[in-house]
Amino acid sequence: MKRIDMEQWPRRGHYNFFAPMSDPFYTLSFPADVTALRTYCKAEGLSFYHALVYGVTKAMEAVEAFHYKDRQGEIIYHEQLVPSFTHLEPGGELFRIITLDAGDDLADFCRRAGAQAAAQTDFITQGPWEEDALIYFTCLPWFPLTSLTNEKDLKPWDSVPRAAWGRWEEQGDKTMLNLSLELNHRLLDGVHVGRFYQRLCQWMEEL
Repeated sequence: MKRIDMEQWPRRGHYNFFAPMSDPFYTLSFPADVTALRTYCKAEGLSFYHALVYGVTKAMEAVEAFHYKDRQGEIIYHEQLVPSFTHLEPGGELFRIITLDAGDDLADFCRRAGAQAAAQTDFITQGPWEEDALIYFTCLPWFPLTSLTNEKDLKPWDSVPRAAWGRWEEQGDKTMLNLSLELNHRLLDGVHVGRFYQRLCQWMEEL
């Protein structure tokens, strides 16, 4: 983590524009072609859910703007982002929240995520991560999802991205999935989401 000199930060003007707003958050959703990822996970015996958590994390890490965080007017920069995702046992009703470092290997992450999800009995992982380094994930696999907003205390400096998706849909020979993001406009604009989307699609196509 490093602190950013606000006077030298190129986004200072945009930040100051959105800073007085009590609710600077916005939600958007878009379809993603996850055919290649689904095919790869089937071939390699990986969890599609864990794989997409990993892919979204890495795509956000590839866009510099996602690393900046607001601490009530102080801007800091995290080198790494950490996925924190919901987990529900088959047939269960009470989910748990699993948090672990993404690392740099998809298969290893899926293995570690599965092992931790199976072993964890506490509701939420306790760990060394700073909260604003996290990405919050949730999945509602029972139905296609168009958009989702999350419950939260309305703290205008909240810098944690929220990502959500539902059930995929087969459209011809493609598998499509709507991805919903909830972001803070103090730090992130549509152009950054566009870059994130490009990196995520590129990552899936190159599997």
